[in-house]
Amino acid sequence: MPKKIKLRCIILEGKDLVYIFSDGSSLGNPGPGGYGVLLRFKKYEKEIKKGYILTTNNRMELLGAITGLELLKKSYKVILITDSRYVVDGINLGWARKWQSNNWMKNNKDKAKNVDLWERLLKQTNRHDITFQWTAGHSGHEENERSDQLATSAANGSNLIEDTGFEK
Repeated sequence: MPKKIKLRCIILEGKDLVYIFSDGSSLGNPGPGGYGVLLRFKKYEKEIKKGYILTTNNRMELLGAITGLELLKKSYKVILITDSRYVVDGINLGWARKWQSNNWMKNNKDKAKNVDLWERLLKQTNRHDITFQWTAGHSGHEENERSDQLATSAANGSNLIEDTGFEK
């Protein structure tokens, strides 16, 4: 699968596409966590990472994707590649929109988690034309490996901040 994604990047190169590779990490779940983002547009590349004192892996996966999208100053066609099924399936299978339409309740009547972040991500899906693609983690996909390194480094960092939306 990683080679297929790399090939697609080569085929689409030169168009006004933004590529976002994101990953999240937590050391314990909950525990200290971080996200890492590798953003590419034409010949430009930017790396972003941030760490949090107490959070979950899923929150960091969401926040990585959101951060990459929110950095874009105008509307773009985006290919967002992550190893998080939670993020990809939440959008591609329509879970997040369904939860939103049910006042953030899941089918089993439990409250959906990470509502603050899903709202931000859904806002970005209205702003950009985004293709969410899943890739297997730790499988040699160069950009995913880099975003994982950034996320892990952020989670292990000394300048951790509070995840104000995290509900214990």
